[in-house]
Amino acid sequence: MKIRTKLFNALNKTRSSLKEPLKGLKRKKLDETLLLSLEESLISSDVGIVTTDMIIDKLSKTRTDNPENIVKNILLEHLPTQDDMPAIQSKSIVLLIGVNGTGKTTTTAKLANYLNKDHKIFMVGADTYRAAAAAQLEKWSERLSIKLVCNAQSNDPSAVLFDGLKSAQKNNSDIIIVDTAGRLHTYKNLMAELEKMVRLVNRHFPQFNLFSILTIDAGLGQNSLIQAREFTKMFKVDGIILTKMDGTARGGIALPIYEELGIPVLFLGVGEKLEDLIPFNAEDYVKSILGEDE
Repeated sequence: MKIRTKLFNALNKTRSSLKEPLKGLKRKKLDETLLLSLEESLISSDVGIVTTDMIIDKLSKTRTDNPENIVKNILLEHLPTQDDMPAIQSKSIVLLIGVNGTGKTTTTAKLANYLNKDHKIFMVGADTYRAAAAAQLEKWSERLSIKLVCNAQSNDPSAVLFDGLKSAQKNNSDIIIVDTAGRLHTYKNLMAELEKMVRLVNRHFPQFNLFSILTIDAGLGQNSLIQAREFTKMFKVDGIILTKMDGTARGGIALPIYEELGIPVLFLGVGEKLEDLIPFNAEDYVKSILGEDE
């Protein structure tokens, strides 16, 4: 299945919510009832208050035969361009962080599969709290033929990380992807653990760039924004992967995350298969929200 088709299917709920109000823009004279309907649909799709207000304000003040273009352009203004998107480059250590249940372990494998096309990848299973995480990664490692270091018996994620990075160096690996334990921002000891891992990398492996990616369940709506907001208060986040974009999620959340926090969504998880991680592209994302590929 083509990437744009996967994206189009993933944004089905968002697009369905906006379908009737957007059709109304094309065939009816703009009035308060129509604008209110569009406003409610945008907010319920998690597009965000700031972006929604800007769209409604512009539509109410602008006379145009093509009001849907106003919606499209404002949505694009609130998303990063391809030039603004940070790339995971050679000699990078990628820390996948986030709360429990966001799919970090599966995303680790998906990201390894995606980057493996152009780089020599190594995986480290540093989730020492969930034994199943190590077992999952071992299966993915075998399937992908990508080397992995994990230790289900250890209770020290920094020690596992150190061993993994040493092994990756010996293996001449290009990018190391690290699965970390799920944690809430309110768990101070677990956040301190993350900080310790960052210090370890900076002190002992300065030749690598450190890249932190926050995994967020797209189905959580505005709670996703709250999670991202709280994590960034305590930890540097370079990018976000929105997981579980399976067509039932309200997919507009990428907009308020970037609008408020300036953090771009780098990838979307649109299914369970290894290939179901697609790079974020603002143009394709907005077209899929508005139904322009129909």
